Amino acid sequence: MELLSRVRSGDDEAVCDCTPSFDGDRLVIEADDCPGAGQLGTEPACRATVVGALRERDAEVICTRAGGIERTYEGAAAAALVAAGRFADAVAFHDEATADRSCRDPLGAARAATGRAGPVARLAAETGLSEVAARADGHDDLFVPRVGPTIGRSRIRLEPAAAARFESRRELETGAVARFYSEPDRERRTYHLEPLEYGFDRAATERLVTAYDRLSSGAVSGGKRAAGRAVRRVVDDGSAMEATVRELEQVLEKHTQGYGVVTDFFADRRVSDVFVTAPAAANRIRVRVDGETLTTNVRLTAGGTEALASRFRRESGRAFSRASPALDATATVSDRRVRVAGITEPVSDGVAFAFRAHERTAWTLPALVANGTLTAEAAALLSLSVERDAAMLLAGTRGAGKTTTLGALLWELPAATRTVVIEDTPELPVTKLQAAGRDVQALRTDDEDGGGLTPARALRTALRLGEGALVLGEVRGEEAGVLYEAMRVGASGSTVLGTIHGDGGDAVRERVVTDLGVPESSFGATDLLVTLGSYDSPTGRARRVTRVEEVLTGDDVGFEPLFELETGALVRTGRIERGSSRLVDELTRSGESYAAVRDRLHDRAEWLADLADGGQTSPETVCRAHARRRAERVA
Repeated sequence: MELLSRVRSGDDEAVCDCTPSFDGDRLVIEADDCPGAGQLGTEPACRATVVGALRERDAEVICTRAGGIERTYEGAAAAALVAAGRFADAVAFHDEATADRSCRDPLGAARAATGRAGPVARLAAETGLSEVAARADGHDDLFVPRVGPTIGRSRIRLEPAAAARFESRRELETGAVARFYSEPDRERRTYHLEPLEYGFDRAATERLVTAYDRLSSGAVSGGKRAAGRAVRRVVDDGSAMEATVRELEQVLEKHTQGYGVVTDFFADRRVSDVFVTAPAAANRIRVRVDGETLTTNVRLTAGGTEALASRFRRESGRAFSRASPALDATATVSDRRVRVAGITEPVSDGVAFAFRAHERTAWTLPALVANGTLTAEAAALLSLSVERDAAMLLAGTRGAGKTTTLGALLWELPAATRTVVIEDTPELPVTKLQAAGRDVQALRTDDEDGGGLTPARALRTALRLGEGALVLGEVRGEEAGVLYEAMRVGASGSTVLGTIHGDGGDAVRERVVTDLGVPESSFGATDLLVTLGSYDSPTGRARRVTRVEEVLTGDDVGFEPLFELETGALVRTGRIERGSSRLVDELTRSGESYAAVRDRLHDRAEWLADLADGGQTSPETVCRAHARRRAERVA
């Protein structure tokens, strides 16, 4: 450590006051008192301190901390520093000057050594320093850290790749900036996030860290207002900072009461999914924007994933550990309802998450007509079927829009209908329906180990909670048998709605009958099957109803399409118009003819189209429109 001592004592032109220490396979550099702030790409003296420490011991990750900012060097950067440490230690016996230079200027020393003969060149090759120098253009190119405030649990590469081409930018509600880049040698674009705190100067960052420390130590209390109180206690009115007090409060709230960088991602309303792949510290977060999956410049730290796991355990009340390595929960992130799926060891290499946002506004059938998910004619059939106690399944792949469409159909139930909604994770607009005066009872399912009801027991319970509509968030297990038995004997007494994975009637029948063990005769109690899919459109990934089929019973269960997709448009098959639809026949009421129901469908289609064209698509507007329509019919 002679060289290290000399650098830190000021014998060289540049002075470094970094303090190194090892924490397992990490070399941690405290650089608060160092003029170079531990920035290894630009400060030779700081590089010398790091390489000097690595002469005695290797490390996989090098972290430097100064002014509340942590810079993490890993991968090629860490390998280069370790190689420089090994080279310096080995070559000192032959050439002390070269050893000295390799600490301050690893690339320059490597290139000089490569051009020599004898043991110096051999040692440069054996330690890997020559190979590092051949691949790097310069220290600032090689030593590019992932950066983050010490209070945060994510690290970000601030500079885009050299070959990246800027496309666009957008400012988010959290103060973060999202930039989009494309690279010639990559198929995917990059979503480059810069959170608000990354623009803070050193004075603001230090006060942010101080406020965080006061919160974590319990020196400041106050619930939701605690972040603001902590900031105001450490900021003087005359403080010279670029950041405002409100900005400091906003960032502190994000990292203590929010979900850190995940909050920034979901502040972008076009982001629907966020994926954290294990091991999180080694994999960049990916996001889905308008249906396109993009790589980001962000990684969560190992501590970051553990902190999220702990929080979701606490908030959901569900186990999430080696004994129970899967998590299904919900959270509110940036005022958006987000479904959280998590896995951990032993089924994965650490903690991983998939976050999916659900719409803040409740969808209605007129809204789905307006955005092209289905036509007014198909919407009219679904609306009347729900109103008249049909049993309907919504099928499709993940992300096809099944839950969104199911939520829209709930507004078509008569206002006086008692409805029991069974879900494992809340996704349907139960709260909004209740706020609108609807009698909706939510029933949460869980596995037995979680202390809740299994889906099958929840369904049996629901059948005892009063006659009315029965809604299943997803049909996927043993509850299918209970459901179809109830439908077969008429125990539900009203509309039955649910979603299921499958692409069309035949696939759904195979799923229900073969996979879930429901007798085919019982499956015949289904009246209507609606299949949804997603496709690429000029504006991104779009969702659309691809087929509406009625279920026919006889010797075998069969399907006949009433609407199907042709050249990108959902069109009528003519079965209803020809008078041959079993479903329409069953929708008739006492004293009502098939032709009368057909006319009613035509009138309802025009009414829904008028609402869609007029922008009258909110739940409140649709509820009022239904009430007026029914009042006029009675009059």
